[in-house]
Amino acid sequence: MTAKIRVSTDAAPAPAHTFSQGIRKGPFVQVSGQGPVDPRTNEYLFPGDVAAQTTRTLENVKAIVEASGATFDDVVMLRVYLTKREDFPIMNEAYGEFVTAHTTDGVLPSRTTVFTGLPREEMLVEIDGIAIVD
Repeated sequence: MTAKIRVSTDAAPAPAHTFSQGIRKGPFVQVSGQGPVDPRTNEYLFPGDVAAQTTRTLENVKAIVEASGATFDDVVMLRVYLTKREDFPIMNEAYGEFVTAHTTDGVLPSRTTVFTGLPREEMLVEIDGIAIVD
């Protein structure tokens, strides 16, 4: 049986005491929901700017994926949580630019987008993901 391993990196925000940044079990990597947080200061960034928040959030997801030993090409699924339906086109453009720039094999991850409330008022977006390491 493969052990479950906590994934941790200073290149992404410190997690709350109730969860890990990510978990790896065998080839599977699950990244906890990330927000637009500066990993050095743990401050929420870019109030009101969903494009900048999306990019920062994806940078945090990517850092955790890489800390697990995977690459962004190993990401098979990303889930995006948005607070406002009208932010979808702006998020989608920033998301597309980031994912395209960081996917070298041309096969983009699957994605689901959900509209919901988020834990902090300044958060317009949260993203989690799954990677599978070959």
